[in-house]
Amino acid sequence: MTSKATTLKGQPLDRPVLDAMLRRRMFFTPAFEIYGGTAGLFDYGPPGCALQANIIDLWRKHFVLEEDMLEVDCTVLTPLEVLKTSGHVDKFADWMCKDPKNGDILRADHFVEDVLEARLNGDKEARGQKVDGEEPAADAKKKKRKQKTEAVKLDDAVVQEYGEVLAKIDNYNGEELGELIKKYDLRNPATGVQPSPPVSFNLMFQTSIGPSSNSPGYLRPETAQGQFLNFAKLLEFNQGQMPFASASIGKSYRNEISPRGGLLRVREFLMAEVEHYVDPKSGKQHPKFADIENIELDLLPRDVQLSGKTDLVRMTIGDAVRNKVVDNETLGYFLVRIFLFLQKLGVDQSKLRFRQHMANEMAHYATDCWDAELFTSSGWIECVGCADRSAYDLSVHKEKTGAPLIVRERLDEPIIEERWEVEIEKKKFGPHFKKDGKAVETALLATTQDQREALAKQLTETGNTELEIAGVGDGKVQITKDLVTIEFRKNVINTREYTPNVIEPSFGIGRILYSLIEHSYWTRASDGGDEARGVLSFPPEVAPTKVLIIPLSANKAFKPFIQKISQKLRKLGISSRVDDSSATIGKRYSRNDELGTPLGITIDFQTVQDSTITLRDRDSTKQVRADEDQIVAAVQSIVDGTKQWKDVEAELPAFEGQEVDVAVR
Repeated sequence: MTSKATTLKGQPLDRPVLDAMLRRRMFFTPAFEIYGGTAGLFDYGPPGCALQANIIDLWRKHFVLEEDMLEVDCTVLTPLEVLKTSGHVDKFADWMCKDPKNGDILRADHFVEDVLEARLNGDKEARGQKVDGEEPAADAKKKKRKQKTEAVKLDDAVVQEYGEVLAKIDNYNGEELGELIKKYDLRNPATGVQPSPPVSFNLMFQTSIGPSSNSPGYLRPETAQGQFLNFAKLLEFNQGQMPFASASIGKSYRNEISPRGGLLRVREFLMAEVEHYVDPKSGKQHPKFADIENIELDLLPRDVQLSGKTDLVRMTIGDAVRNKVVDNETLGYFLVRIFLFLQKLGVDQSKLRFRQHMANEMAHYATDCWDAELFTSSGWIECVGCADRSAYDLSVHKEKTGAPLIVRERLDEPIIEERWEVEIEKKKFGPHFKKDGKAVETALLATTQDQREALAKQLTETGNTELEIAGVGDGKVQITKDLVTIEFRKNVINTREYTPNVIEPSFGIGRILYSLIEHSYWTRASDGGDEARGVLSFPPEVAPTKVLIIPLSANKAFKPFIQKISQKLRKLGISSRVDDSSATIGKRYSRNDELGTPLGITIDFQTVQDSTITLRDRDSTKQVRADEDQIVAAVQSIVDGTKQWKDVEAELPAFEGQEVDVAVR
């Protein structure tokens, strides 16, 4: 797997050129730019909005509709108590350090990663090797790199050690990152100064709810908590049937320490999350696992990373689950569903891997987690997380509020249960123990079956018993038989109660969108050969605009045909744009190739004579010509995925011409 980002056609990716094109075509733009902008905040323009909407539409079809999920839309503002209970107030943090000279705030793991990678690049340059996939630095004809690295040769042992550290970078805690900074004397390139030891920084945006400011809250860092709090209502809506899944699409907010990489690390972003509720007693089996168990994935398990390597293991998901590389069927099922979604979206499959979280990077609520990572010019980027949250969230909210966030299942056959039960005489118990009553009651109810049997024997024989309770009196409490009854009872149980476990696929839509752009981007030479033209080869299903309609000139005879074709496409739900500008036809095609428009319809003077029109393919620039109805039918079949361009090309007559820069008459 190469470490250098390349385009769809295998060309080295020129990130500044691509970013300039995206901003010029207004896929996205820095928010508040005329005021100087704010790091980590971006606005989407028309093509960016359309691309995002199409990704979400595909996500809904692939997950919500196909998996019969229950979609909810929950509030962004979240009371402090909710996120305190969920653990986010105390644990949702990254490690940051500060440059004492200029005050720069640095995210500690990224700082360590960047400096060590720069040193490794310097070592490669000193050895005359390729740096980040480029030709040797001795070749003067090669372009200058964006960031200059100092050519210093390192010992082979140091190179290996740096590589091992980078392979495990996500597993280091704050103290360990601080030790790495000191051990390798890592300094901020901007000042040459070593930053301060890392400290924890909570990533949530705090606010207050209401005018009195007495109700502290946060902007949600994820959409999951709203789904968990509505679990009982969703279960009722689903007629008590398990397993089932809820889904939510909405904005989340994280106060990133040092936003970078454009849309890849931002402070406000769109998420699409699934919470799949499953009975833990079932072993987290999935009824449709057999349908996907033979699909192969590229996996990077935690044990490989901890050995200081990043070698991928390719195996079927069935083998991965059987060998306990992936913990259970439901987790494995959703890894494959994520893979199939990204495949359908059009990402480069050679730049996709599933990396397992190591212990120190695991979220506080997770027992296992895999990230779908996409390779970009910024390296491997987490775009989808798939976590086994066990019963953590439902359990803590149930304990805090007393709400019945449980499943009650009617048993086919009643269970006869025999057990020792404790019954407290409330009227006497409280007055007797006074302020210690709650502690004594809790201790009694926490006793094991063996302990209860022994206590019952003592109460029967002597009329009292002794219980050890730390923090109450001298640590021992006398309990008499008039206060407590402990009996061996037989109960008939007709229902089973349990707290579901949760498997959660969580999608960062902005990261997926940008990664897709990089994977779809390539350039082709212009007719003059002096300028490369950018192309975004989006699949038709997600392309912002499906069809470009071009009249050959401003001749009035073309207008009825433009209106008629536009109307037909609109009725079919196919987005189109008309470009009747004075630019040459080649330039009009070219600027819409930059927008990723897969198809182009040209209306010319022959159209006026016989009502035939041409249809152009974005990637090959080949054209076919047929009557209006045939072309519209071809467009529809390509957009809905039933046909590809090669199928249309085989069915309709080829057309040569009009790709040249024809001047407007």
